[in-house]
Amino acid sequence: MTAQEFNSHLLRIQDGLNYFAYSLTLNREDAKDLVQDTLLKALLNQDKFQEDTNLKAWTYTILKNTFINNYRRTQKAGTIIDNSKDLYYLNTSAGSSHLGMPEAEISVKEITKAINNVEDEQRIPFEMQMQGHKYKEIAEQMDISIGTVKSRIFFCRKKLMNQLKEFQN
Repeated sequence: MTAQEFNSHLLRIQDGLNYFAYSLTLNREDAKDLVQDTLLKALLNQDKFQEDTNLKAWTYTILKNTFINNYRRTQKAGTIIDNSKDLYYLNTSAGSSHLGMPEAEISVKEITKAINNVEDEQRIPFEMQMQGHKYKEIAEQMDISIGTVKSRIFFCRKKLMNQLKEFQN
């Protein structure tokens, strides 16, 4: 497929991409940004597209994965997206939060102490995962298999749940 044919196929499915992006974001401007990112990625990775496959499905997959990655990134960053009128939630007082309350500070100290009491073999992979590292990254950095990483994180969680039963709902 020539570059011109590829571009014309992308232009033909753009309306469908806009509709799909809006169904994910529920915001016109975010949907436009998502489609623009998707089209850019499709154009930059045109060489990776296999001609005998479905371009529409390939592009929709790029859009969906871009949306998921952006969502995860904002969740990790703790970004607050305030769509309320007059930015109501951003302008609320800090006193409405539980952070800074003595009970919350004690709870954080107890949880941190429990985590620090877990042996390094299990604690380090657990902390790395909590920081957002993927299993593969942890395995490579610690020079162990992915299965070992998963089991160490599992057993660390299990120990912490037993030690911190008072914090469970």
